[in-house]
Amino acid sequence: MVAVIIIVVVIVLFVLLFVMQYNGLVKLRNRCDNAWSQIDVQLKRRHDLIPNLLETVKGYAKHESETLENVVKARNAAVSATGVQATGQAEGILSGALGKLFALSEAYPDLKANTNFLEFQEELTSTEDKVSYSRQFYNDSVLGYNNKIGTIPSNIIAGMFNFSAREFFEAQLPEDREVPKVQF
Repeated sequence: MVAVIIIVVVIVLFVLLFVMQYNGLVKLRNRCDNAWSQIDVQLKRRHDLIPNLLETVKGYAKHESETLENVVKARNAAVSATGVQATGQAEGILSGALGKLFALSEAYPDLKANTNFLEFQEELTSTEDKVSYSRQFYNDSVLGYNNKIGTIPSNIIAGMFNFSAREFFEAQLPEDREVPKVQF
C-alpha cells in the first residue's frame, strides 16, 4: 500500500512538473509575441510620421529629390518587411535615410526653424526611443524564451511540442554597430 502511494505521489509530481514547464514555455512564447507586437506598433507610428515629415521638407528642398526618394523607398521597404531579420535590415536602412534627411535640414535654415518640421523631428526622435526600448524588451523576452527551451527539463517538453527558438532583433547595417564619433 505504501509503495502504491509513493508511485501515485511521484506520478502526480511528474505531471505537475510537466504542466508547470509547459505553461512556462507558453507564457514566454506569448511574451515574445507581445514584445514583437509592441515593436510593430512603434514601427507603424514611425512609418506614419515619415510622409508628414517629407511633405514639410519638400517645400524647402525641392532640388534634393534624391534624398527624399531614398527616404520614401526605405520607408516602403520597411513597411513591407516581414520577419525579424528582414525588418531589422529594412529599419536600419530607413534610419540611415532619415539621418541623411536630418543632415539635409542643416543646409536650410528656414526648414530648421519651421515648427512643423521641428514637431515631426521631435515626434520621430521620441518614436525612435520607443522603438529602441521595445527592441530591448523583445530581445530580453527572446533571451528568456530561448534559454527556457534550451535547458533541462523544459527542453524535453519544448521538443515534444515544437517550441522553436526565436531570432533576436539586431542591427543589420555595419554603421549601426559603430560607436558614434563625437568631436568638439
